[in-house]
Amino acid sequence: MNKLLLIGLGGFTGALLRYSVSGFVQNWSKNTLFPYGTLAVNLIGCFIIGALSQLVEYQNAFSPETCSFVCIGLLGAFTTYSTFGNETVNLMMDGESLLSLASIGLHLLLGLGAVWFGRVKVALIWRI
Repeated sequence: MNKLLLIGLGGFTGALLRYSVSGFVQNWSKNTLFPYGTLAVNLIGCFIIGALSQLVEYQNAFSPETCSFVCIGLLGAFTTYSTFGNETVNLMMDGESLLSLASIGLHLLLGLGAVWFGRVKVALIWRI
């Protein structure tokens, strides 16, 4: 039960952060067509999970409870794969095929790149 509570609290926090960060980025971009806010939270989440994975794998930096709170709860709610899917389908339905393909490509390539970059940065900082 304790693990479920930690994941739930992380999810609550992650959802609030996603709403705030995504809205901020979308407003900052001054673009109502392309979902920059969703892209931003997904890339940030990918970078963070990459960095944390590197720390856990090579330094045992976090307890299993902390990993549950952060990786499953907070980052699980912070990143928005379902929102990405919905926004991409909406772009397709609105006849914006090129933007929908750009969204798919950017999320995939930059997301994987952000996970890799997070791992590399932590490896360089911790010299592991």
